Amino acid sequence: MLKNIDTEPPAMTFVTKLRLQSGNRPALDRIVDEIRSTAERKGAELRGPHSAPPERLTVPQYKTAAGEEHRQFRSWDYTVYTREMEIVGHNKLARQVTEFDFPDGVHVEVELEQIEQMA
Repeated sequence: MLKNIDTEPPAMTFVTKLRLQSGNRPALDRIVDEIRSTAERKGAELRGPHSAPPERLTVPQYKTAAGEEHRQFRSWDYTVYTREMEIVGHNKLARQVTEFDFPDGVHVEVELEQIEQMA
């Protein structure tokens, strides 16, 4: 029996994109290592982690609520470290990772993308 390509829907898979950010680099690296080792144990395809250059933020601190520049404390400097990862397919692992108990100070963004696979 021949299959009609036009009538069968294409195979779909999900890519879960994770973006992790923190000013605490050791905590961020621990979480990334935990995600990586979990993916390896489960046999999931993991892309990354990809590191972005550290982002240096400077926040002025004023002594009054009016924001008078001449009445200012020293600026608060903060470095943000970013790691990006992708879990291809393996929806159960992606769900498990998003339910991790992330430490305070580690910001996590999750984006889900559905892609078509060629048969």
